[in-house]
This record gives sequence, C-alpha cells and structure tokens, in this order.
Amino acid sequence: MADMSFETIWTDTLSLIEKELGEDEYAMWFSGLKFSRADDKSITVRAATKFLKDQLTHKDYISYIETKFHEISGKNIELDIETGGKTTGKLGTGRGEVKTGDKPAPAIHKKEKQANPHLRPEFNFDTFVETANNTFVINAANAISKNPGLAYNPFLIFGGVGLGKTHLMQAIGNYIYSHTDLTVICVTAEEFTNEFIEYVGAHTGKNRMKEFTNKYRHADVLLIDDIHLFSTNAKDTVNELFYTFEALRKANKQMVFTCDRPVQELKNLTERLVSRISQGLTVEINPPSYEGRIAILKRKLFDKQKTVPEEIIELIARNVSSNVRDLEGALEKIIAYNDLVGQAITLEIAQQQLKDILSPIKQVNITLDLLLRVVADYFALSINDLKGKKKSQTIVLPRQLGMYIARQITEYSTTEVGEYFGGRDHSTVISACNKIAERKKADP
Repeated sequence: MADMSFETIWTDTLSLIEKELGEDEYAMWFSGLKFSRADDKSITVRAATKFLKDQLTHKDYISYIETKFHEISGKNIELDIETGGKTTGKLGTGRGEVKTGDKPAPAIHKKEKQANPHLRPEFNFDTFVETANNTFVINAANAISKNPGLAYNPFLIFGGVGLGKTHLMQAIGNYIYSHTDLTVICVTAEEFTNEFIEYVGAHTGKNRMKEFTNKYRHADVLLIDDIHLFSTNAKDTVNELFYTFEALRKANKQMVFTCDRPVQELKNLTERLVSRISQGLTVEINPPSYEGRIAILKRKLFDKQKTVPEEIIELIARNVSSNVRDLEGALEKIIAYNDLVGQAITLEIAQQQLKDILSPIKQVNITLDLLLRVVADYFALSINDLKGKKKSQTIVLPRQLGMYIARQITEYSTTEVGEYFGGRDHSTVISACNKIAERKKADP
C-alpha cells in the first residue's frame, strides 16, 4: 500500500479519535501529530515537541492509536513517533505552524544566550496547555513568534484575570529571544509609566528622555502587560506610548499587548492610540471548559511528577471554573498536603482541604470581575455584551441588574461601577439601580 493511502487512513484515524475523546483532549494530545511515512508493518508520525512524544508514551496513547488504526484499516501496524523537522502549512492546523510563504525569522543563535531579565523562562509554549476554545489565540501567538513584525502586528490578547494572558505574551517573547538576535523588551504598564517618570526627571531633576526613547523606540519586539492600568491622569505617559507605537509600527517591529477588556472600551488611552491598536489582531482568551480544566490539572501533575486520583482531579475541575490560576491553586493545596503530611490523598481528605471552594455558601471577596461573570453566565451573554454599547432589551436588563447587584453587595462607588461597565457615567448607574428597585416592587 502506498504512503498516500496510509496517510488517508491516518487522517481518518485522527477523526475517529477526536469524536471519541472530544475536542479538548484531542487538541492537547493529538493535533500536534503529523504523518511522516509508512510501510506494511509500521507507520511513523512526527510529534511537534519532545514533551508531546513523552506524554503519548507515558499515557499509553500509542496502543490506543494502533487499535483505532486497525479499526479503520483492518491492518495491524506499529506506531513510531519521532520529533524534529520543520512544520509548514496553514495557520490553525496545529501548534507551531506558520503560513506557507511567510518569511523565516532572523538567524538563529549558535551559542546559548543568557536569560532575558524581562522574561520568565517558565512562560513558554510548551508549558501553556492548549484547550479547544483557545486554539485561535495560541495559533496566532505561534505565528507571531515565528514571524515577528510580519504576521499580526500589533497583537492584543484580552480576557479576565488568571487565564494566561501574561504567560502567552511572554511565550512569544521567549521564543523570539531564544531563536533570534532581536531585542525583546517586556514590561507592565506600571513599569513603563514609572520608568518614563524617572527618565524625564520628575524626582531627580535630570531629563534623560533621549535614553528612554532610544530604549523603547529601537526595540525589535515590545511586550506591554495590562495596558488597562495606564492611569487616566498620566497623559504624558500615554502620549509617549503613542509615539513609541508609531515609531515601531513604521519600522515593522512587533508589538504585543495584554488587557482585561477590548481596547475599544479603554478610557485611559487616547482615541488615536486605541484606533492604531484596533487595526491589528485582537483575540480574547477564554476560561477553559471542563475537559480543558482536566487537561490543565493533568499537565500540572506531570510537570511536578506527582500523581493524584482521577476522582480528585474531577472534583477540582467541577468546582473551580473561574480561571487557571485558581485551578492550579487548588491543586497546589492538595499536593502540599500530601508532601507535608505524607498521607495518601483520598476523596474525603480532598473535600476537607478544599471545603472553602466546595461549600455551597462561599465566603469570597466579591469582585466586579466575579460579579460580571456570574451575571453573564446566568443570562447566557458574554462579558463584552454587558460592557458594550448594545441597547437591546435582552442585554440592557442584565446590564442594569449587574450594576444594581454591584451597588448592593460591594463597596464600589457608582463612578467605579460605571467605569467598569464599559466606561459609563455614574448617573447611568444610579438610573439603572432606580429602575431595578422599582421593578422589584412589581416583580420580586
């Protein structure tokens, strides 16, 4: 049988596996496999990373794949997995792939480089667990890392806290830094602001503005985290950011930003800067699904070389859906108990240790992030709907309820609530609260 026939059977085998296991598990463990070659006794596929190959072997997925291949073809074959080699093809067909015809990144270093002080080495693509609902943002990040300044520029990742925005942004920086000679600068909005103030000499009496502009406007890759934290009072800083943006854009230098909301909803940036960022690629990073949370927990255990009963993994995944940070925090608590007490973790012990997140009445710090997420989930809307400008009744009422609840159970002022709900005036919040209060009288 010719290789092409085997390749067709391989494609059909993957389709069968995806149907059986679901999108999340398939995306995590199988989408990075590419057909290489075959004969009558064996088939060889290439894994995108050594980690993927090791995981497939560790989890005994190889025999599972061989069984499914037999179901499709009727042939008994041995599966061999190799790593290395280039991957090409269309963006979105797998992690680490770039569009055919894109220019390659600049020359790769031959000598090992010192760590970039701006980047955390553990924030890389291998340690970021891909789930089905975040395939787009991950593929985009991979394409940018392989074609800085050419693929998508600027690139904005937005979403709630603890979902991996910083991780993914720094993964881009780490890949570019380790594979090229490009200068990579990664800062938070607060660090950029503080450095600007220091360089213009607000406290030292010395103006070193040229040093500041030389540093940022000559960077090859600029990564800025949490741009929603630029202060509305820091007009000079925001103006400098705009001029830096323009200089880098004209030079085709890559820029990546993270934010907690769509850039159009930011009131602290100038209209011209918002417009420029909007011209690039903006992608939302979403909370993982139940299957995705299972995959993240299992990956965390693998990295730490720990084992936890499956029922405990499922317990955590069912009860912690807010973000990845909280998910990993719950698992860390279980691991720490096992390490410190030296006692095997049972379901009963896990329930006791995690009672704060399992309790039906949780004593939690109600944040506007949490409140908005609950309201959006209840009405089957997106957070962007509640923060946005749409005025249909199906959105206006939930938005008013969100404002009302925020004023009832939090200490936030009407101004703060209005700002959070898409930059609305405090009078809008007062009006919403009055309308809900009146409606409650007729419809408790």
